[in-house]
Amino acid sequence: MIFYFHPRADEEFDEAVEYYDNCQVGLGLEFAEEVYAAIGRVSEYPDAWSIMSKNTRRCLVNRFPYGVIFQVKSGMLRIIAVANLHRRPEYWRDRV
Repeated sequence: MIFYFHPRADEEFDEAVEYYDNCQVGLGLEFAEEVYAAIGRVSEYPDAWSIMSKNTRRCLVNRFPYGVIFQVKSGMLRIIAVANLHRRPEYWRDRV
């Protein structure tokens, strides 16, 4: 399934990669790999994840306190947020 990031989701993903890379060299890459693995799971089984709202779901990222918030529209996977689960819950709702 083809996926794309909401512009703000893309920014927060890049910021998180940079943050983890500043914590430990290579950790940003590991974070990115886990996020892309979550997106891969979502692509395979889009209806298997926690429902956040009528058309929105969340897949948790392994090893990191993040979730991939997404919608499936017209056969495409729209990543609404790469959300840190320890901060401001549901801040992404205005993107839907």
